[in-house]
Amino acid sequence: MKLKPIGIINSPYKKREDAPRQGRYSDEISEITVFDEYVEGLQDIEHKKHYYIFYWLDKADRDKLKEIPPGKTEEKGVFSIRSPVRPNPIAMCLVEIVKIEGNKLTVKWLDALDGSPLIDIKPFWAETDCI
Repeated sequence: MKLKPIGIINSPYKKREDAPRQGRYSDEISEITVFDEYVEGLQDIEHKKHYYIFYWLDKADRDKLKEIPPGKTEEKGVFSIRSPVRPNPIAMCLVEIVKIEGNKLTVKWLDALDGSPLIDIKPFWAETDCI
């Protein structure tokens, strides 16, 4: 399996404790820089306002399979919660695009730590993404 970052995320969150539990709980602004070799993939991105951002939780613990969720007292399996702790720390966050300038996307609702590698960007479609 080969996974290549397509960009980098700059956010106000320097450590896990700084980030909101879910990105939608904050209107903080983050900037996503897409690397030059992937800029062509941004064509028509301005036609939608909401996107899923997939990124790598490069500072996450990959060795635990159980964790206590925030506000709870009982351990849960990591596949039943949204903890960053997991064997393959891939994160998904729904964002709202605030501004697009070339290869830079300014967004809100992103809960990524500063410097997180960007893996992918996919549009949110209410008709298929909501049950």
